[in-house]
Amino acid sequence: MIFYFLTAGYRGVSPCRRHFLGGTIQESPIFIKTYDFTKWLLEHTIRFPKSQRFVMGKRIEEAALDFYDCLLLAVKIEKERKDTLQRASFELERLKHYLRLSKDLGLFNLRQYEYSSTAVVEIGRLLGGWLKKV
Repeated sequence: MIFYFLTAGYRGVSPCRRHFLGGTIQESPIFIKTYDFTKWLLEHTIRFPKSQRFVMGKRIEEAALDFYDCLLLAVKIEKERKDTLQRASFELERLKHYLRLSKDLGLFNLRQYEYSSTAVVEIGRLLGGWLKKV
């Protein structure tokens, strides 16, 4: 947790503590962590060099947002929940590979990569738990 404060520029409570989903308030840890991590990613990919901002930056942003969309769909459409969560698992795996490639290309420093990989692993554990319940 201390690592999160140091690397993510933690400034207090996330504005995403409550998600409005069709009239209900959702305070699930996976949504909170995914929101915080996606926000962190978007703030960092915008700082990529111009030559990579529209290649790797765009791919990372799309994978993160597609993952978040899958989570939202899984809440809304119950009969397709398992398929949607499996799709979310694929999107998270895709994001992991893009993050590693970005580190290897020098777009993320070691500290940023450690934070992002820790966040992805934690989100993956939460997703795995949700998948087991379905």
